[in-house]
Amino acid sequence: MVKLRLKRCGRKQRAIYRIVAIDVRSRREGRDLRKVGFYDPINNQTYSNVPAILYFLEKGARPTRTVSDIFRKADLFKEKISS
Repeated sequence: MVKLRLKRCGRKQRAIYRIVAIDVRSRREGRDLRKVGFYDPINNQTYSNVPAILYFLEKGARPTRTVSDIFRKADLFKEKISS
């Protein structure tokens, strides 16, 4: 099973997270299938590769609760409904 979840990057006290599609059995810093965006909680910036995210969601990937909250704040699902 594939999940869309956060992968921690950056240095101490300056965490930046990549949003990745990854196998459920992998650890947090494990090998990902594809990078689909990033999230910077300090500057409150988000970048999402929308076609890649929609591709994985159509294939049955499930976002974690935190990633789904990030998508909701970025109005990602609004684009999916309008298309």
